[in-house]
Amino acid sequence: MEKMKVLFISQEIAPYLPESEISEIGRYLPQGIQERGKEIRTFMPRFGCVNERRNQLHEVIRLSGMNLVINDNDHPLIIKVASIQAARMQVYFIDNEDYFQRKFATTNDEGFEFDDNDERAIFFARGVLETVIKLRWSPDIIHCHGWFTGMVPLFVKKTYKDNPLFANAKIIYSVYNDQFNTPLSTNMAAKIAEDGIAINEISVLKEPTFVNLTKLAIDYSDATIKGSECISPELEEYMKASKKPFLDYQPKETYIDSFFDFYNTF
Repeated sequence: MEKMKVLFISQEIAPYLPESEISEIGRYLPQGIQERGKEIRTFMPRFGCVNERRNQLHEVIRLSGMNLVINDNDHPLIIKVASIQAARMQVYFIDNEDYFQRKFATTNDEGFEFDDNDERAIFFARGVLETVIKLRWSPDIIHCHGWFTGMVPLFVKKTYKDNPLFANAKIIYSVYNDQFNTPLSTNMAAKIAEDGIAINEISVLKEPTFVNLTKLAIDYSDATIKGSECISPELEEYMKASKKPFLDYQPKETYIDSFFDFYNTF
């Protein structure tokens, strides 16, 4: 029997970014799932605060070179890779000079969110999926971590719905207490609609808040996980009301085994 393939898409992975709830899960969950016999691929953004030299990132020329059009502008897609030797795990990084060269992740040095975070999240989501296509790798499970991955479920189910590599993929979205304070660009829905998605299918993004972006991700996912012990009560209720498979919060001691069992229910 062929190994189950799990695609992990995370906005943060330690040690490339500082330790946080998401970055620790992004680091140890893929390793744990791989050690339990699954085949994995792991992606994150190549934020400018990721130290390329210390972490030995290098560009994968055969995967780079494509342009992604966002808001009528071409943006070159650059793919880099690094290895976590102790975990025998490779991490792919989505990079672009326009979006990921600044020396911070999603906020500037004063803590204010970047005005183009919507486009950066769109580019990241599409960049991951285009790279998976170039790898000719068909995931059984796509597990998204953090709001920066929030466009992935929509794109898999709409933009890439006819691609056979994603035909049988089940999308799991983990909801964390990682909210941003300033709503994303009011033009975000129009930028996404350019990808062949009808504007009425993303009407929740008329007001692109953290809660609404997360609701969109839940709508287009096949299952959800409560990633943080405390999340927005509105979102927790929304997840449960969706009637989709739901896994409650799991502490550090049990989450890998619990997620592994959850994957095996699909």
